[in-house]
Amino acid sequence: MKTSLNNYPLLREVTDPESLRNVDQKNLPQLAEELREFMIHNISKSGGHLASSLGTVELSIAIHYIFNTPYDRLVWDVGHQSYPHKILTKRADKISDIRRKGGISGFPKREESQYDTFGVGHSSTSISALLGMAEASRIKGETDRKFVAVIGDGAMSAGQAFEAMNHAGDIRSNMTVILNDNDMSISENVGALSRYFAKILSGKFYSSIREGSKRVLQKMPKSLMDLARKAEEHVKGMVVPGTLFEELGFNYIGPIDGHDLPTLLQTLENIKTFDGPKLLHIITKKGKGYEPAENNPVSFHGITPFDPETGKVSPKSDGITYTEVFGKWLCEKASEDKKLIAITPAMKQGSGMVEFAEKFPERFYDVAIAEQHSVTIAAGMACEGMKPVLAIYSTFLQRGYDQLMHDVALQNLPVMFAIDRAGIVGADGPTHNGCFDISFIRCLPNITIMIPTSPSECKKMLDFGYSLNTPVAIRYPREKVNHDCQNSTATDIESGKGEIIRTGSEIALLVFGPLIEEAHKVADKHNYTLINMRFVKPLDKELLLSIAEHHKTLVTIEDNTIAGGAGSAVNECLAQNSCRNEIINLGIPDKYIEHGSRSEILTDLGLDAAGIE
Repeated sequence: MKTSLNNYPLLREVTDPESLRNVDQKNLPQLAEELREFMIHNISKSGGHLASSLGTVELSIAIHYIFNTPYDRLVWDVGHQSYPHKILTKRADKISDIRRKGGISGFPKREESQYDTFGVGHSSTSISALLGMAEASRIKGETDRKFVAVIGDGAMSAGQAFEAMNHAGDIRSNMTVILNDNDMSISENVGALSRYFAKILSGKFYSSIREGSKRVLQKMPKSLMDLARKAEEHVKGMVVPGTLFEELGFNYIGPIDGHDLPTLLQTLENIKTFDGPKLLHIITKKGKGYEPAENNPVSFHGITPFDPETGKVSPKSDGITYTEVFGKWLCEKASEDKKLIAITPAMKQGSGMVEFAEKFPERFYDVAIAEQHSVTIAAGMACEGMKPVLAIYSTFLQRGYDQLMHDVALQNLPVMFAIDRAGIVGADGPTHNGCFDISFIRCLPNITIMIPTSPSECKKMLDFGYSLNTPVAIRYPREKVNHDCQNSTATDIESGKGEIIRTGSEIALLVFGPLIEEAHKVADKHNYTLINMRFVKPLDKELLLSIAEHHKTLVTIEDNTIAGGAGSAVNECLAQNSCRNEIINLGIPDKYIEHGSRSEILTDLGLDAAGIE
């Protein structure tokens, strides 16, 4: 079994970073090969973020070899690339169950290991977190502790990363940022000459000359000091693309080949002694060492279980996703209306927009990992008479909340939010579950919120939402359905109107969204009334009060947190109208939900048919 550590003699002996540091440096390339193969065979069983993790095998080894982790703090940005780190930090025997219920998390998590110094999942937080750690340690007098953040080139596109670098450069905090650049091929400047410059720029001779020159220049006029600093930056800028980082106050080293272990080790050893903020730029290859992942890094970014020998994924189940419905609708509507503009913050593939980007490139905007910007650019376009559609995951919309409130809702602009991954998403766990969007959106004036129960209803809601001249949010799950849900009569959408699926007695089930299928089983079995509420805002008060008049008990069902969710909207309406019905709110409890499959988690939460019953 290639998933067993017994097949990897070097890796088997590396139980933690301390034992890693006892390995002879000449054997580290062999360790990297074993680590890479071990990871491929184990992730093939569970699925996960493989391509980016294959690219950080050498880097993970080098960091733990040179730095005294966990005393020296290491923060991984996002964490997609942290699987080698997990294997090297006492979790090799658990890696085959990563992201599965009861298994280890797919992201660094403080509760899981002392080596996971900061919990992550959303991008661009690492430098801020590391700066906080470095400053806290400085205040405590821990002057010997080192601080390292690993951030990808995609995460570096977000504003928070530059906010943190601007602050760190200003206060001269002692920390190292490693920019893991895996979006481009290794260019000609990452070769012998580049390695030579990197070693010079990180070596003791250059450092001593640099610091000695500063001491001399400090005795001279400030204008001369500024001139010398700019001269140094421009000389470095001729051979390395680090001028921007130098302007932010970081000492830039690189770019170097992130798979060249000897150079990595020597460079990290050199810059470990530098004072102030440093940025090491490394070039890595997504999927490194595994041909299927190298050839198709997008598919292997978040891969399902696959055959490690061929790279072929397990057969997919039949059906269609809400994401696919949205992508098809987007293209059809764009053909009809030239005012439609599609926007996404770095989620073109995940949000089903690949075909649109190919057919309508002049009307497609991928703004990178910049959720705040994605909302406000949509608002600006709406101001000029366009009809922007922003496709965004529920968990990432949280990052653009002020812009949703201030720039869109307050100005009552016609921006449509296609909110994907709403509710429980499964293996990505608490950082990615979309459990809160109903709660944080429905308190905003001017906005309409709809939840479809089926793919066909999703298309109807997209049509209806697009026809409005006000802000609209349509939320749907990460779910594949192999039917078009017969629980809805598929009547046309009317603003703020739900629909009665079946009429029963005593108990009425008021369902918001795709959990209606499970609720239908219970309603049929017990002759309960079943309502597809469709709208969270505006709520169908007329229908609700009519149902309350003829039923003793009302049960609200949603895949959002109960606190402030759709059920809370029902409670408010009934209380305001002095209704005395018994009310039961079913949904996600007031806690963060751990990883596992969507069906497993819904069962645990009592949101399947048996739980509802």
